[in-house]
Amino acid sequence: MSQPKLSETRKFVYPRINWLTNFDSSARFWRNTQTSEEGGADGTARKSPAHVQGDLMRTVVDLVLKTVISGIFVVLVSCVSWQVITRYILGTPSIVTDELARFLFMWLALIGGAYTMGLRRHLAIDLLTQRLRGTPRLISESFILLAIAGFAVMVMIKGGSQLVFKTFSSGQVTPALQIPMGYVYGAIPFAGAIILFYCVIFAIDLMRGGPDALDDPSAAKPVGGPLD
Repeated sequence: MSQPKLSETRKFVYPRINWLTNFDSSARFWRNTQTSEEGGADGTARKSPAHVQGDLMRTVVDLVLKTVISGIFVVLVSCVSWQVITRYILGTPSIVTDELARFLFMWLALIGGAYTMGLRRHLAIDLLTQRLRGTPRLISESFILLAIAGFAVMVMIKGGSQLVFKTFSSGQVTPALQIPMGYVYGAIPFAGAIILFYCVIFAIDLMRGGPDALDDPSAAKPVGGPLD
């Protein structure tokens, strides 16, 4: 049996070697691309610049809300304490602090509720959603976000803004402080805008990471306080 010539062997082997080399280079390029997008060699996840900017914006909003809620709470406690002192010790209840405490409590409740929604620690009946996996859970989470966003837009932002404008136009003021009631009702559209902001953030996380991206990473950890 005749042996193949060296030139024919090279024609058969070299293209196969070149093909394997190209395939290996393509595979390495694909792995490097996935590593740069999804995580590094140490297993840590790397985020895109847009995702980092979104996280930074959310961190800033959370910090501002923490500061506002803490400030309102301090003033509210001071007003209630002074109200108790003036009523039971001085014998002349303060009308100003009583009215201010009621209005601050409205702002505290609405802003605190919106902030709690952003932390995903609000009251929710998630018995069905937690049992779902894959596409059914994605649909469920999307429907919940859509319902919350719709309520925030139609009821809180639109309806609250109309209430604020009507109150300003009517010239209604508070009895003791003599400030426009529009500032008091302004807590409604303000809280609605915050809720809508968090809904947009959650929707982006849902599209990027699936339904598991909305799970609270701190759920397994003990909660140290309402503003932790």
